[in-house]
Amino acid sequence: MITTVDYHTGGEPFRIVTGGGPDLPGEDVPARRIAAMERADDLRRLLCHEPRGHADMYGCFLVPPDDPGAHLGALFWHKDGFSTACGHGTIALGAYAVHEGLVAAPRDGVTDVVIDVPSGRVTARVRTSGGRVRGVTFVNVPSYVLARDVPADGVHVDLAYGGAIYASLPAAAVGLSVEPRHLTALIGHARRIKAALAGHPATRHPRDDRLSGVYGVIFHDVMPDADGGAHQRNVTVFADGEVDRSPCGSGTAARLALLHDDGLRGTLVHHSVVGSSFVARVADVVAEGIVPEIEGMAYRTGRHVFELDPEDPIGTGFVLR
Repeated sequence: MITTVDYHTGGEPFRIVTGGGPDLPGEDVPARRIAAMERADDLRRLLCHEPRGHADMYGCFLVPPDDPGAHLGALFWHKDGFSTACGHGTIALGAYAVHEGLVAAPRDGVTDVVIDVPSGRVTARVRTSGGRVRGVTFVNVPSYVLARDVPADGVHVDLAYGGAIYASLPAAAVGLSVEPRHLTALIGHARRIKAALAGHPATRHPRDDRLSGVYGVIFHDVMPDADGGAHQRNVTVFADGEVDRSPCGSGTAARLALLHDDGLRGTLVHHSVVGSSFVARVADVVAEGIVPEIEGMAYRTGRHVFELDPEDPIGTGFVLR
């Protein structure tokens, strides 16, 4: 039996495995990710695929942190495998750690939940008021521009790293806008753009090849700016056609790196395809790039006990897309 606590962040699901998960060896979280690919893929499918999940499901296995400087480690997964970063999941993990008492928090104040993930050490800064979690700020790894104006499938994209590598372009570049009615067409374009960039030198991570390759394609619409900041609506299509319902945490970090490089010095209010929002700002500028802070909120949606009947012919499940 597998137990989970489920959250959503800006509409994007996040399933946290709290019991019955795999024992994954490794000297650090990136090594445990490799072990999970080899040893826990069936369990990922069981929890992510239909009938227990769906084609756009997301979640994580909790693992030990790299050292006592972090509270926990996390391995993120989706319908196609294991990702290197997940901002909306980090926000959910911060809320979860405080809700469950894993990290002590004051009735009123701010508590840092430090988490080791495959892309590095990140922080979920949890704000409480009246004994309730009111907001979570995701402090990401350094994020930076990799390449500009790279041709791919008849368009040009900008490449940036925000814990994973994203290709970014205006939705208007493919004759569309970020609206639910255009989602199927945007998914098709994203798949072709990602395929066209496979193996491109600009998609290699400069220090760790395990982080190489385009993870997602971000389409954005520019909205009227206010107060010296930027307002944009985006949809991130990641893995093999999976759609982020939230504004995408690590994708927002990649967008912020591009906008900072363009001269933005205010906040980015990043809206999603379902209308939810993150507020992003640059916390620091370091040698590698910027350190993004991305504020959002996660809400618990349920607690579950999953099992697999050994006689079930469906087994670990399926996806129809």
